Amino acid sequence: MILRPAIAHQPDSVELRLADPLAARALLLRHRPDVIQFLAERRQTLLDAFGPDLRQTLLRADAALMLSLARMGCRHGSWGDDFHHYHNENHSLEILDGRIGRLMQGIGLDALSGEEWVALQLFATCHDLRQREQVDFERAVGNNEDASIDETVRILDLCGFCLREHRGLYLALELMIAGSTFDARPAAALARTSYNSAEVAATGGALAPRLGDHLDRVAPDWRADPQVARAVHLALIASDLDTANVAEAFPWLAESASRLCQEREMRSGRRLESAESAQPCVSFLSDGQERYFFELHRFCSAEGEATFAATKADNAPRVRAIAQAMRERFAAGATPASGLEVVREFSRLTLAA
Repeated sequence: MILRPAIAHQPDSVELRLADPLAARALLLRHRPDVIQFLAERRQTLLDAFGPDLRQTLLRADAALMLSLARMGCRHGSWGDDFHHYHNENHSLEILDGRIGRLMQGIGLDALSGEEWVALQLFATCHDLRQREQVDFERAVGNNEDASIDETVRILDLCGFCLREHRGLYLALELMIAGSTFDARPAAALARTSYNSAEVAATGGALAPRLGDHLDRVAPDWRADPQVARAVHLALIASDLDTANVAEAFPWLAESASRLCQEREMRSGRRLESAESAQPCVSFLSDGQERYFFELHRFCSAEGEATFAATKADNAPRVRAIAQAMRERFAAGATPASGLEVVREFSRLTLAA
């Protein structure tokens, strides 16, 4: 590994309870048997494209995919008691199935190696494994991402990979997950963060396009290592997959904004039905969506831009229109009673758009 020498975040109760791929498979068979079928179909797609030499890697990766998905669903998703509206197993699946599927069609399977497709799939299910770590804006890589990297290493080890033989995969996942760190704080707050350059302070967003700068500080010879260089490139593609909600069909883009808004209120300790949730929801679903779409989000890779940019451009006018409609609907003197009222009005406006 390259960003830090040792694992710092230890297993939690979910990791200890779902300790192996067999337990994960049993849970998925109970709750989401369609996922087992999907994994088999995707495995066959990659086998057809890259041949039997990839078979063992794919079987190990499927075990890791099942284990990470099951833990995500139990920790922050539909099968546990700490439900996150956005960062749950369905977010993992929308990347693994829909967005990677679109990327495969958009650039062609032969644009990447079989091992690179495997790495991107594992990113989909591993990058958000942990969501309850202490926030620390003094570090470039977030603590949630750090903890997710540590758990991912344990998952890879458990599923038959090893650092000595599969160093490129471990590096790729470390840098892809690190690069998914996303800083949406206001520019004034970003400017006070010690690790940020002037450009970062001005723009925020994903760490991925600045990973090279970060590595220059912690591992200045990284460009001489082809496995690290490849991992940096994969981190750019992974960032585009993670943030490609901007390029979903507009109702799904709006739905993802609503889910993230609800999760944000939950994480802030505000009940959606309360009056104190009203104004934060208005801000997030109007000015906040414009800032994310037009300022914080940018494509990092040629592959991501080729696949997703056209749909983002199609969505742009409607994002502006809905933001303006939300501002007009909740202008001074039209204070909503609760965040729930705001979320419902946002849904009504997007369905009518």
